[in-house]
Amino acid sequence: MKICFILEGSYPHVRGGVSKWVDDMIRSMPEHEFVIWAIGDKEAKRGKYLVEIPENVTGIQEAFLDTALSQKIRRNRNINVPSRVKDTLEKLIRCQDPDLEILLETFSEKAVNPIELFMSEVILDIIKNFCADAYPFAGFMDLFWTVRSMFLPILYLIGQDMPKADLYHSCSTGYAGALGALASIKFQKPLVITEHGIYTREREEEILRADWVVPYFKELWISMFYMFSRFAYNQAQQVTSLFQRAAIIQEDLGCPPEKITVIGNGIRFEDYEQIPEKQPDGWIDIGAIVRIAPIKDIKTMIYSFSQLKQQFRKARLHILGSVNDEEYYEECLSLIDYLEVKDILFPGHVNIKDYLAKLDFTFLTSLSEGQPYAILESLAAGRPLVSTDVGSCRELIMGDENDRLGSAGFCVTPLHQAEMLEALLLMCESKKEREKMSRVGRQRVKLFYNIDGMVQAYQSTYQKANELWQALASN
Repeated sequence: MKICFILEGSYPHVRGGVSKWVDDMIRSMPEHEFVIWAIGDKEAKRGKYLVEIPENVTGIQEAFLDTALSQKIRRNRNINVPSRVKDTLEKLIRCQDPDLEILLETFSEKAVNPIELFMSEVILDIIKNFCADAYPFAGFMDLFWTVRSMFLPILYLIGQDMPKADLYHSCSTGYAGALGALASIKFQKPLVITEHGIYTREREEEILRADWVVPYFKELWISMFYMFSRFAYNQAQQVTSLFQRAAIIQEDLGCPPEKITVIGNGIRFEDYEQIPEKQPDGWIDIGAIVRIAPIKDIKTMIYSFSQLKQQFRKARLHILGSVNDEEYYEECLSLIDYLEVKDILFPGHVNIKDYLAKLDFTFLTSLSEGQPYAILESLAAGRPLVSTDVGSCRELIMGDENDRLGSAGFCVTPLHQAEMLEALLLMCESKKEREKMSRVGRQRVKLFYNIDGMVQAYQSTYQKANELWQALASN
């Protein structure tokens, strides 16, 4: 079977949990052929892969959002479209669930150039009416450029060649989910959606905090991503989440509950179980396995470690991972200088299994997570951790109703430096407690989070998606 993974801002241009999941899935199913459809933010990343591509990946198709916004109009001509196309465009811009088949017919067949469309009377009339109805207090040009920046990328992406496959697997909603829905319709093939985090909620939080969005247009931006999620949920035969609370949110967002399955992440426990305990050297070494990005809240990590150093001098913090946001990284370095805190190291991208042998425990301060591989790897290596209570972190650390093994670390409130300090101190001061948590963590991963179970669950999901699609087609 030929499977197309559709990814946004991830594999193969970015390292991290989703990229590891994709790599594990592909390598664990050598009997299948895979095609990667990678949606990125910047054209400058084209061809710059940060992962080793497995042999059963037979194609990588890249598309970048900034390319759409930088396109030039090659000719100036009047664009006339049928009324049903104009109605569909109006619904799209108002985030009212347009007919996807009409969008495909109009843009996938290149009947209309989306760049030219945004300089045509057709789109100007639609935006004028929208402005009068919904934003009479806003300037027309402000709304025009907002709508253009929102919808030109998706229309541009529809117009690009779509990879052919036997099954499409979108690894989020958003652009990846919308394109998965469109490809499923175009080629009449089944679609599976996997959400590692709840993409729509993450974009909503990001937009609400953003300075670059005009305040009275934030609701429109958020509505677009909610609409994209409906495209994906409605077209998919199967939708998976990593943990039960995420499945409940998917249902709240409009996904039919009968489509939802919970499939947790898994790792090869045997790759980590032989990692030895760190040799005593008079220091407590704390590791943070993270990408350097705002959503990981490295600044709060630095603040809380700075406070720890005032009470426990012989501690070191190792922040392991690639820099995803250069500006944020520079801000973190400036904060370290401002606080005059010592013993914070940035080794960059490292071999995690080798580096875990140098650590006593790990630390995660993320504002949002799904089911972090950083935690699974840490626990499998016998390293307890302090983590914010986001995503499924609490279940990984404390267990759930099916897991009474005990605690493998501490859960703290996001952004709460006092709670973090208290947990860090407890972890630093009690080797006996760390050893107890170490045993619990290893056992939890061994019993509940192995890669074989994860891959088998997805293979069953693929089979069910195919069966549902065939039944739908026969009717």
